[in-house]
Amino acid sequence: MNILFVCSRNKWRSATAETMYKNHPDHQVRSAGTEPSARIKISAKLITWADMIFVMEKKHKQRITERFPKEFYEKEIITLDIPDDYQYMDEELIEEIDSKVAHYLSEPG
Repeated sequence: MNILFVCSRNKWRSATAETMYKNHPDHQVRSAGTEPSARIKISAKLITWADMIFVMEKKHKQRITERFPKEFYEKEIITLDIPDDYQYMDEELIEEIDSKVAHYLSEPG
């Protein structure tokens, strides 16, 4: 499964999530940001690539749906409700991402 993590600038939250899951045997993982200053900017190509999209805040989902209405159609976009209060690979951020994402990535059975 192709998984995309999205935050504002793709420096701390989504980049941490990508690092956490990049070696997962069953998933390909990328990250992007919604702001013009993002390290990697969200694009139609990334949204089309993704099977599942995790956004850190409601505003990120709103920006995706407004800017890419055709691409996000029938995509699962999950809001994690993780505020921009952390640095890259912050221990608390890792725990919060893991606790909120693990359910979606666990294999059935």
